[in-house]
Amino acid sequence: MSKISMLNQNGEKVKDINLKDNIWNIEPNDAVLHNHIILSLASLRQGTHSTKTRTEVQGGGKKPYRQKGTGNARQGSIRAPQYRGGGIVFGPKPRDYSKKMNRKERRLALKSALAYKYQSNELIVVDNIEFKTNKTKEMLNLLEKLNIANKKVIVVIDTLDENICLSARNLANVKVLLAEEVNTLDLVSADNMLITQKALAKLEEARDDE
Repeated sequence: MSKISMLNQNGEKVKDINLKDNIWNIEPNDAVLHNHIILSLASLRQGTHSTKTRTEVQGGGKKPYRQKGTGNARQGSIRAPQYRGGGIVFGPKPRDYSKKMNRKERRLALKSALAYKYQSNELIVVDNIEFKTNKTKEMLNLLEKLNIANKKVIVVIDTLDENICLSARNLANVKVLLAEEVNTLDLVSADNMLITQKALAKLEEARDDE
């Protein structure tokens, strides 16, 4: 089994712990991972964009000038696309951007992202995270002691803790997640993954049988 050092909140090594190879030490599948990132980004798009065609623009019911004899090209409406204020040709219309991916591929994509975090030394395991207050400096102090203060970090915990959540609320580079909320897009977007021992056990238990 793979091993990793578990640290305390001061950044000091406590002991070595084992990681499950079928989650953290697999051969990442780049194609599936890429497809899942595209799917995740597409699902964030609202798809409410819309433009009006010439039939939807108000006005233009009257022919601007007679058909023949003016020397100009024939025109039927001042709301045609070539006129200012006219309709838009092939403009965006409301649509659904969501994509489909089977369950096995979704699971493989998440495991691939987790494997990259471990294999790139971007995984940090701590025995526990406990703050006395909900001030931002609590989270900053933790990140500084772990040498990731200037990195984009996802903090994974096993149960919701008000002090942890509030201490990270004002930090744009920190996102707090529960173990069951860990997802591929957040993993690949972050520089480091900081996870507690209990959250690691929960995550491995949920993904071990997949």
